[in-house]
Amino acid sequence: MKIVIAPDSFKGSLPATRVSAAIARGVRAVWPAAEVVERPMADGGEGTLDAFVSALSAAGARRKQALVRNAAGESAEAAYVLFRDGVYEAALIEVAQIVGIESAANRARPVEARTTVGVGELMRLLLDEGIRHFTIGLGGTSTNDGGAGLLAALGARFTGTFRRAVEPTPEGLAKLISVDVTGLDPRLHACTIRLLTDVDNPLLGQRGATAVFGPQKGVAPEAVERLDAILANYADRLEAALGRSAREAPGTGAAGGLGYALQLLGGRFESGARTVAWLIGLEAACADADWLITGEGRSDAQTLSGKTPMVAAEIFRAAARSGAKVTLLSGGIAEDGGEALETAFDGGVFSIVPGPMPLEAAVTHAEALIERSARQLARLKS
Repeated sequence: MKIVIAPDSFKGSLPATRVSAAIARGVRAVWPAAEVVERPMADGGEGTLDAFVSALSAAGARRKQALVRNAAGESAEAAYVLFRDGVYEAALIEVAQIVGIESAANRARPVEARTTVGVGELMRLLLDEGIRHFTIGLGGTSTNDGGAGLLAALGARFTGTFRRAVEPTPEGLAKLISVDVTGLDPRLHACTIRLLTDVDNPLLGQRGATAVFGPQKGVAPEAVERLDAILANYADRLEAALGRSAREAPGTGAAGGLGYALQLLGGRFESGARTVAWLIGLEAACADADWLITGEGRSDAQTLSGKTPMVAAEIFRAAARSGAKVTLLSGGIAEDGGEALETAFDGGVFSIVPGPMPLEAAVTHAEALIERSARQLARLKS
C-alpha cells in the first residue's frame, strides 16, 4: 500500500507540515508497513516556505533569516529560502513571513498605516547576494498599499506638495502627486519573478484588492471607497511614470495590490498550488500510489475552484494507480460543497471534528483530532 499525504495548512491552527505529520501518524498506527509519502502543500500564501523546505531540503534548499521592516514599519526577522531552480540559484519569499495578517505586530497599526517596504528590503538584500531569480508567494497579508512600500524600498520615490516625500502607506498615498521611478534598482531588469497566487482579482473596483480583501485586514466598510480611490490615483501616477499599465490584469489585487507592483516589475503569475506541487515533486510522489489524503482548514464550494486540495487531487489521479482514491480530511466541511465535493473526492469527505465543539477547542486540539481521524480512516480502508 502506497499512501500520499498532501494537505494544505489549517489556517489559524496548524501549518501543513504538522497537519501532514499528524495524518501520517494516524495512518501508520493502523498500517505500520505501508509506504507513506508526505508532501505538505501550499498555494503561495502562509505555509509555502515550510512546504518548500520540507520537500526540498534533501536537494539543498536552505532556510535563512533577514532583518527587515514588518507591516508596521518595525524591525523584525523574516524567513526565506534559497534553492536550486534548474541551473540557477533562486530565492523563495513568502510575503506572509514579513507582512502576514496572523502577526499581532503587523496589526499593531491600522491598515491605512501599514506598508510592504520590508518585502522590497528583502528583495534588495537578495539582489546584493547575486540572486536574480525570485519565487514570491502572495497571500495572507495584512497590507493594502498597492505594493508602494516594496517599490519605495527598491528605489521609487513618492512625493506630494512641494515635492515632499510621502510615506508608502495608504494614508501617505492620499497626498500623492508625483512618482519618480528613475531610482528603481537597475538590477531588476535582469530578474525573473514568479508570482504564486490563486487570486485573479484586479487591483481596483468591486472585485479589487480593497473591496474584496480589505475588510478582513481591518478596512472599515465606509473606508473602502476612499482607499480604492487612493489606489486608483496611485496607479495613475505610477503607470504614467513607468509607461505601462497593469491595474486590470488578473491577480494584481493579490496581497493588497502587491501583485500589481510586482507585475509592473516584470513578475508573471502562476497557479500557487500547481507551482508548489511541481517544485516539491508531488507528481513523482504520486506514481503508483493507492490513496491520497489531502485537506485544508475549511472546505466549501470554493475548494473546487483550484484550491490546494483540488489541485492535489487532479495531480494524483494523473499519476496514481488505476482505481486509486482521494480522501478530503478538513477542519470543517461547509454545506455549500455538497455532492460536488463528494464527487471530486471519491475516497470520502470528512471533518476532523467528531461533533459539536467550540471553534477554540477545535483549533487547540486540531493535531490530536487530525491524527484520530486519520487512524479511523485507515481502519475503514483496511
